[in-house]
Amino acid sequence: MLMSTKPNTPKGMRDFLPQEVMRRNHIMGVMKTQFERYGFLPIETPAMERRELLLGKYGDEGDRLVFKVLNSGEKVKKADLDALKNGELSRFGNSLSEKAMRYDLTVPFARFVAQHQNELSFPFKRYQMQPVWRADRPQHGRFQEFTQCDADAIGSDSLLLELEYIQMVDAIFGDLQLSGCTLRINHRKVLEAIAKQAGAGADTTRFFTILDKLDKVGWEEVKRLLLEADFDIEILDKINAALEGKSNIDQLDVLGQLLGTSDSDHDPIQDLSFLFSNLEQLNSTTVVFDWTLARGLDYYTGTIFEISAPEQVTVGSIGAGGRYDDLTGVFGMKDMSGIGISFGLDRIELVLSELDLFPTALHTSIDVMVVNFSMDMITSFFPYISELRKQGKRVFVYPSAAKLKKQLGLANQLRIPYALIMGELEWKEQSCTLKNLHTGEQTTISLNHLTQYNWDNLPPH
Repeated sequence: MLMSTKPNTPKGMRDFLPQEVMRRNHIMGVMKTQFERYGFLPIETPAMERRELLLGKYGDEGDRLVFKVLNSGEKVKKADLDALKNGELSRFGNSLSEKAMRYDLTVPFARFVAQHQNELSFPFKRYQMQPVWRADRPQHGRFQEFTQCDADAIGSDSLLLELEYIQMVDAIFGDLQLSGCTLRINHRKVLEAIAKQAGAGADTTRFFTILDKLDKVGWEEVKRLLLEADFDIEILDKINAALEGKSNIDQLDVLGQLLGTSDSDHDPIQDLSFLFSNLEQLNSTTVVFDWTLARGLDYYTGTIFEISAPEQVTVGSIGAGGRYDDLTGVFGMKDMSGIGISFGLDRIELVLSELDLFPTALHTSIDVMVVNFSMDMITSFFPYISELRKQGKRVFVYPSAAKLKKQLGLANQLRIPYALIMGELEWKEQSCTLKNLHTGEQTTISLNHLTQYNWDNLPPH
């Protein structure tokens, strides 16, 4: 006899009820529309990638969060037992796994581009909305499985792409009726210059990793950690004092004086000044320069940005991205500059829910319930039901001849706005009764005219 099992999901992972799925589909629908308006094309990649493809792309912090997948079948024999005997647990663990769950959609995209380069036209713009997995500690707004909605453009280093991304972010939040978001922008080469003045030398990764903790631990703790790592933090206090209270453009002017010019083709200060000088009027989003923004992922090389929800909602960032100059290089495809943004679907859903911004039409995905009094009557009614469905009406037919109270009770539970009722009298007269379940208003309609009836004139639910 099988033992009973308590029904629950793994920690950090969730089921989604119909209401939640409708909300998520609404968000993805808005994003899909805007992605396509900006010329992005859809792709999909597998849930798993080769382990070595993912590791080493996200920094030490990210690598620890990659879910590794155990080998199965004959491949289990490849386990390095000598490594286990010698206590080399990392080597032993790697020998047990050849695949890993994708950590994000960007690195798999780079692999996709390199693998299919002869089938693509460049610059190539793609969007992708799929789940990713991270072995992070679950908390409010943070899950181990979550869905990212990404848009990337690869094959061009033009700053027009950065401008379009800012416009697209504002358009998406405008369509979602979400105002008060903040888009923070920085440049990795600005941070590199600051890190070198702080004593980082050629290895800036440690500096970035500590600075990336700012939102979690605060400025004083970040300075303590930097001092602990033997960085000179005087330059940081000097920058903060020099930039305080100044506009975005003025901050960049001051920072250019403090850091000097860059030898690269794209001077980061000039690039950022170009962006802020050419921003169109935005409706839903405030764009600010933030020199402390680090973005911990190792593959960023240029402009970086992060989107924060309105202040009254605490969920962390709801979107982020940046430019990467050579992510495809590890696959033998050199000098392919790209830029991408990733929206956190799950966090955006939380924000919209807390602010009650979902359209009321999402309360149900069913337009009308057909009440069932008998099998004979309901089957005779099928041709009319089919016509309603062909016209786009979402119709729920109650499957058995239950009491009217029970059927209407289910309709109310499912928040179905209308019921089609056809009793013996209606059957004889070849008519039906359309009932608004919110107002109680009833309308008698001839069956022959049912499909021509103007539903738009009905009172809303």
